[in-house]
Amino acid sequence: MADQVQFFIETQLPHHQKHYNSFTFPSVLSPNPASSPPSLPVFAKAIKSQKPFLDSLLLKSGAVVFRGFAVETAKEFNDVVEAFGFEELPYVGGAAPRTNVVGRVFTANESPPDQKIPFHHEMAQVPEFPSKLFFFCEVEPGSGGETPIVLSHVVYERMKEKYPEFVGRLEEHGLIYTRVLGEGDDPSSPIGRGWKSTFLTTDKRVAEERAAKLGTKLEWIGDGVKTIMGPIPAVKYDKSRGRKIWFNSMVAAYTGWEDARNDPVKAVTFGDGKPLPADIIYDCLKILEEESVAIPWKKGDVLLIDNWAVLHSRRPFAPPRRVLASLCK
Repeated sequence: MADQVQFFIETQLPHHQKHYNSFTFPSVLSPNPASSPPSLPVFAKAIKSQKPFLDSLLLKSGAVVFRGFAVETAKEFNDVVEAFGFEELPYVGGAAPRTNVVGRVFTANESPPDQKIPFHHEMAQVPEFPSKLFFFCEVEPGSGGETPIVLSHVVYERMKEKYPEFVGRLEEHGLIYTRVLGEGDDPSSPIGRGWKSTFLTTDKRVAEERAAKLGTKLEWIGDGVKTIMGPIPAVKYDKSRGRKIWFNSMVAAYTGWEDARNDPVKAVTFGDGKPLPADIIYDCLKILEEESVAIPWKKGDVLLIDNWAVLHSRRPFAPPRRVLASLCK
């Protein structure tokens, strides 16, 4: 067991980490040069044998970057995800266009490279969301394309301090999210997932049943459908860490849910239907940026995020870039 502990060593990402009182965000693990060569089977075995250590590190820091391990392909990434033993979460109700690659591995949001994807907790706009997210860099970006991440409780604390009345209304009323979906996927849009792939069916009645299970109302319009989700909480309590978190897609919806079918200002409101104040939304975006760190991708990197602790986004990039994802319950 002592030998296995040495397989992972904590390293640094200079200028891409934040240092708090008792931890560094994110944690970065690399193979110990003195241990066994970091082949995929050795890496997978170490994940299994060192799961308590990895779980405790994720609980403490909220995100872990694995850099320098022998992960080359989508299939090998799938093996890494499987080694952790988390249950898979089917991607039902999410907004982003994605393609299944292999096993439980999907493309990350396939929206165009010149578009920024705003900060969000994964699937915060639906009741059943993943607790863990994995990302894997199969092809590193030509330039840009970093994944900024930010600790959710820090955002909550800053917003509560600066805008107590606004946060009080959010906690009382929650949010309503509204999005218009086409029939098929629109890869030119960051929220271009059509209703057929959103609800994994071609049958409108089945779509309505699955939407109802998510607490979503559907209003059919032409070849598309308006989805109305909520009211749903905008602030949650993270029991494992004993703190409140900024668990919503408010900024993402208000600043980024825009395409031919959708007006972002109408995409999210208070749970009582009243509009959100634009100045506070944009100041929240500023706070998110200030508190975030941007992870620059290297080929083979695996990023594990606790979705209860961390919001993530994506910067624009110059191709090529291929980042894959896997969602876990």
